[in-house]
Amino acid sequence: MSRNWTQGILSFTVVGIVIGTLALGGSGALVAQAADPIKIGFGMALTGGLSANGKPALLALQIWKDDVNKKGGLLGRPVELVYYDDQTNPATVPGIYTKLLDVDKVDLVISGYGTNLIAPLLPIAMERKLTVIGMFGLANNEKYQYPNYFQIQPAGPDPQTSTAIGFFELAARQNPKPQTVAIVGADAEYPQNALVGARELIKKFGLKTVYDKTYPPSTVDYTPIVRAIKATNPDIVFVASYPPDSVGMLRAAHEVGLQPKILGGGMVGLMFTTVMTSMGPLLNGIVNYDFWAPEPPFLAMPGIKEFLKEYQARAEKAGVDPLGYYLPPYSYAVGQVLAQAIEATKGFDQLKIADHIRATEFNTVVGKIKFGKNGEWARGRTLMVQYQKIQGTGIDQFRGPGKKVVLYPDDLKSGNIIYPYSAAKN
Repeated sequence: MSRNWTQGILSFTVVGIVIGTLALGGSGALVAQAADPIKIGFGMALTGGLSANGKPALLALQIWKDDVNKKGGLLGRPVELVYYDDQTNPATVPGIYTKLLDVDKVDLVISGYGTNLIAPLLPIAMERKLTVIGMFGLANNEKYQYPNYFQIQPAGPDPQTSTAIGFFELAARQNPKPQTVAIVGADAEYPQNALVGARELIKKFGLKTVYDKTYPPSTVDYTPIVRAIKATNPDIVFVASYPPDSVGMLRAAHEVGLQPKILGGGMVGLMFTTVMTSMGPLLNGIVNYDFWAPEPPFLAMPGIKEFLKEYQARAEKAGVDPLGYYLPPYSYAVGQVLAQAIEATKGFDQLKIADHIRATEFNTVVGKIKFGKNGEWARGRTLMVQYQKIQGTGIDQFRGPGKKVVLYPDDLKSGNIIYPYSAAKN
């Protein structure tokens, strides 16, 4: 079902479960109450720049919903997802969540995907005292300090530095140690937060900044930016970017011949299967953040193999990322956290659910999750990986270990960095 929103532009689709008449004994009112679905509402980037991740995130939530309903639902009631396309446009978010709450009468809300889309939801959550689980937003709660917001991204207690910490720690370990750094990012919510963290780490590690600029999100030609960076001859280059500009920056780097000792850092999108298979060997040598990799420690987590098998079986028909290694496991985990909190509190009292989430360690397909400061993970687990020895653009090479080697943190390390970048890119 679709309708027009935001001056006729925003189309949405509501997907739910059709609940039939239950032929059970007892009071008709009690039967109806038992049959009422539990509604979970959200906006999601199904079109626009973040849709390559928004669509897989939606599929993961649908798999979670189906798994829950096969087991009898929650509190004896089926789960229904009510969602709208936010078009990767923050301006649509207030209208979407107002409708979800006031018209659709959802029981709980979660965020859509991405920092920029979470930012306009938080004021609504605070005003209405909602409990919200955010889906991969960087440092959204640093300003608000809202106690009922929780973040499924494993950034840890200092989210602004989480994307960059592994990048700069790895740089500091190299011999000779890099001395100069260039940082660049889009003028948008996530890159700005990541650059704040990068600047803190530059001071911590005693590096000299030779380039520090942002570019408009509407930028399409990145060659002049990369040429300007190359002119400063930095030892390392940290990039904070969204998927379209990550691809543009990397292509421009190869065109211009940018060859710092380490390149990458906070480039969203490089871990998407469509990007990996289109860029192929151009990825070699890039050191970048990630959250999941097909390495033994991750594959050993309970339930992850079963989830990925179901996800990959549905992905082709759904037209989404065929591997689903980046966001889908965490999207599924959002549902797992909510389900455990609902069952434990036996209802939908927002404050009781928030209190339970704060106090509890959750078992999920991405491992154990304990929330701490600002609703972030009590202990961060942002990875730093390096793309190595990629040949051609075939997808099968990305299904197993060896192409995205985990360099950081040390307890999940699966290989060593190839240094400098000029050696790794070839």
